Amino acid sequence: MKVLIVGSGGREHAIANAVAKSSKVDKIYCAPGNAGIAEYAECVNIGAMEFDKLVSFAKEKEIDLTVIGMDDPLVGGVVDAFEAEGLRVFGPNKAAAILEGSKAFSKDLMKKYNIPTAGYENFDSPEKALEYLETSKYPIVLKADGLALGKGVLICNTKEEAIEGVKSIMLDKKFGSAGNTMVVEEFMTGREVSVLSFVDGNTIKIMTSAQDHKRAGDGDTGLNTGGMGTFSPSPFYTKEVDEFCKKYIYQATVDAMKAEGRTFKGIIFFGLMITEDGPKVLEYNARFGDPEAQVVLPRMKNDIIDVFEACIDGTLDKIDLQFEDNAAVCVVLASDGYPVSYEKGFEIKGLDTFKDKDGYYVFHAGTKFDDDGKIVTNGGRVLGVTAKGKDLKEARANAYKATEWIDFDNKYMRHDIGKAIDEA
Repeated sequence: MKVLIVGSGGREHAIANAVAKSSKVDKIYCAPGNAGIAEYAECVNIGAMEFDKLVSFAKEKEIDLTVIGMDDPLVGGVVDAFEAEGLRVFGPNKAAAILEGSKAFSKDLMKKYNIPTAGYENFDSPEKALEYLETSKYPIVLKADGLALGKGVLICNTKEEAIEGVKSIMLDKKFGSAGNTMVVEEFMTGREVSVLSFVDGNTIKIMTSAQDHKRAGDGDTGLNTGGMGTFSPSPFYTKEVDEFCKKYIYQATVDAMKAEGRTFKGIIFFGLMITEDGPKVLEYNARFGDPEAQVVLPRMKNDIIDVFEACIDGTLDKIDLQFEDNAAVCVVLASDGYPVSYEKGFEIKGLDTFKDKDGYYVFHAGTKFDDDGKIVTNGGRVLGVTAKGKDLKEARANAYKATEWIDFDNKYMRHDIGKAIDEA
């Protein structure tokens, strides 16, 4: 098979790594890819939002399967563009990708179908939102409705912070058009857990759990980022939590989307909060999480192509999804200053160290080749250093040991990824 992967981050590198292991695949392309993905794939200079060019390339190269990694093209309708030309593509169509594309839609869906979530109100005018804040309880959560690179959520401890938050989202357009509509949500306390799943429109198969670290600084301080590290499995995702979610959240979401005429095929990412009142949905994503994919996919035993094709063909019930009985931890190496401002173009040294190390991975997020063919930094999140271990503590120790193999100017990371493991 010939496979095309669309995207350029650590998630797409993890997907490429999994696809490269398939005995069914002999050629991988990635558009636009990065310096790490180039190890497995021929990178093509086509942007993820250039739908016409992507479709033309897939037809020209006779691509057998295209895998969409990113949220923007999914929400924009890239799957519809491929399907209109009779091309096989993995991911939800535009009608289904709204599950991530609009937080207001997903909250209304959960309310309509009694899927547990935080209390909320949707607003399309700042005046009404500000009025609502006068009688609200604090802390409170403000969410830009649309896509905002995983950063469109503000937790406000006081009314004054919330007023400033409304202004920044809806008036100053901090997150662009994503803030035209806003969700104001009750603040939930508990443990956050990420659960990825494969969906074929009817059947849902749950992957192993994971847990992300969104804040830029140690101790969950600083600004929200796209994710500074993650671990899998989560010790807080117990058998009881799993049984509750299977009964009231997972299948209920798939059935709700089908009932709305938005049949979902692809990945549903469930962001959960384990509260005193039981698990509740924080958010949905319509694709692999980043960096969750970097700890979940290396632990998956199945041939990923079999799973992708089952989702497309509606035969996921025939797949026995299996994961290794171990653990993985990913520590993101970022450029100092991320997520605000940072320099790029620094040479990255030590990448070759990973080539002969079983159970260690370095997933490229923001890298490129310079004019001399050297791999240099090209983003805020640069690399995801992932390691396995027999349990979470060993995996964490291995991952932090592996971060020492890599060197580049302005290298920055959190030092407490997975520290919650010690408290479990």
